[in-house]
Amino acid sequence: MTEKQLKKRLNLSQKDFQDISDTIEKMERKTSGEIAIAVAPQSSSYAFWEAAASAGTVCALFLCVFPMSPQIYRWLEGRFWNIQPYHLSLFFFLLCSAAGVLLYFFYNIPAVDSIVIPRAAKECAVSSRAVRYFSESGIYCTENHSGILIFVSYFEKQVRILADRGISEKISSDLWNIISDELSENLCKGNAKEAFVQAIEKCGQLLQDNFPVQAEKKNELYNGLVVLEDEKWM
Repeated sequence: MTEKQLKKRLNLSQKDFQDISDTIEKMERKTSGEIAIAVAPQSSSYAFWEAAASAGTVCALFLCVFPMSPQIYRWLEGRFWNIQPYHLSLFFFLLCSAAGVLLYFFYNIPAVDSIVIPRAAKECAVSSRAVRYFSESGIYCTENHSGILIFVSYFEKQVRILADRGISEKISSDLWNIISDELSENLCKGNAKEAFVQAIEKCGQLLQDNFPVQAEKKNELYNGLVVLEDEKWM
């Protein structure tokens, strides 16, 4: 999924992006904390699970077709000259190969893919991608270690809020989990802009209560929604 496709599915206009950025800037003026927000098309390619599902289905297909070997051999004899026993093995090889390729593409259809991939695998992938972006974007190294990341993975329909250690010492992770759940529910309703704005405001309020603004506060992180590239080889 491209960045343009993701924006279209979230129904976010350029003005919506600006409104989200303005909300972050407004909330950060009231706190010494920093807020970063990012959305990814998906957190992994999940190629292993798609290949495993394809292989499993091909094995099931072979087990169903193999007992029909005598009938298939007679069918081959009726349509081709000089049929030998090894041709039957070649037939099964070609059948399974073609089925495997077609099934792999079938299991890449998002609606099917989401059923095939175990929930635990998706949760692990989203958490790993969120932690990686937390590190890559420098949220972990703000001056007061008071940065948070609001991370959304679209395909998995999951949200993570990660807080640096300065925040974790004062604010319970349960509060972030409540905001994460609310953001996920609001995104499912279809109004992405309002969902993001509400989550930012609630995070900003928690930061304001625990990390009041300092006299010479500087902006250390990008104030805006970052759309990440699709994970193709994870």
